[in-house]
Amino acid sequence: MTDERPLNVLIVEDEVLLAVELQFIVREVGCRDVGLAMSSDEAVELAGKLTPDLALVDVHLQDGPTGVEAARHIASDCGAVVLFMTANVLRLPEDFAGACGVVGKPYSEHGVKMALSYLEICLREGRAPGPPPVGLHLSPEYRRRWGADYALTA
Repeated sequence: MTDERPLNVLIVEDEVLLAVELQFIVREVGCRDVGLAMSSDEAVELAGKLTPDLALVDVHLQDGPTGVEAARHIASDCGAVVLFMTANVLRLPEDFAGACGVVGKPYSEHGVKMALSYLEICLREGRAPGPPPVGLHLSPEYRRRWGADYALTA
């Protein structure tokens, strides 16, 4: 992604207050909130229609702990980069289901803003601008892909 248009972000969260807060944060950092899904089926359907650049996905949704499978479909079939936003970090598979990483709940507004700003640079430039901000844990695949492995040895 090299253009300067705002990142299109899909929010996959079944807790309404958290979803609204994420929508606000997404807009505050200059990204575009393109949709909200509360179940895995809705998430996959919306991602297919809206082709977001980034999807913020909770593990536990209205239809149960189905966010991992939704993330896998969104990443592989819809081409979006997925970031888990979850209190269920231990439910993530070793391969992160194709997601770029995770921000654990509870998170702060500042932490989410920092993570989104960091990911925006990674997506636009195809490389990490440095180590990830506190609270953002990149998957091994994306650390390699974006050249953020050096942060682990620093």
